[in-house]
Amino acid sequence: MRVIIRDPIKDEEDSITICVRNMTENVLRAINLIKSPSQLTVYSNNNAYILPIADIFYVESVDLKTFVYTENTIYQAKQKLYEVESILNDSEFLRINRQTIINIRRIQNVSPAGGGRFQATLTNGEKLIVSRQNVSALKEIFGL
Repeated sequence: MRVIIRDPIKDEEDSITICVRNMTENVLRAINLIKSPSQLTVYSNNNAYILPIADIFYVESVDLKTFVYTENTIYQAKQKLYEVESILNDSEFLRINRQTIINIRRIQNVSPAGGGRFQATLTNGEKLIVSRQNVSALKEIFGL
């Protein structure tokens, strides 16, 4: 595969052109990555922050509020969980139960948790339960 990068001509808008014979899963992932936003506005103590999406470990809905967890900090998002899910990059985030979306790049390991569920341990040591309905997607990602 050939990659061509050039500076745009004066007053030309930045753009990306992809020419492929076969639309593969990797090409679709690259397109999703390019199209997705790289940050999310979150709030803590009445302050707004621009949070890089790569810093998000998981997003959780509790009592109709949406919380965004990073390695050491918890923020609140103004959007509902499904709205945050649509903003996040599909290839890096996975809904693991009705209340939680997880960053798959932050998963350290997964293990069976009984009852057809799995437990995902994140790189910061937090443990989250993957519901039976979402285990197959997790297994596919990890090749299990």
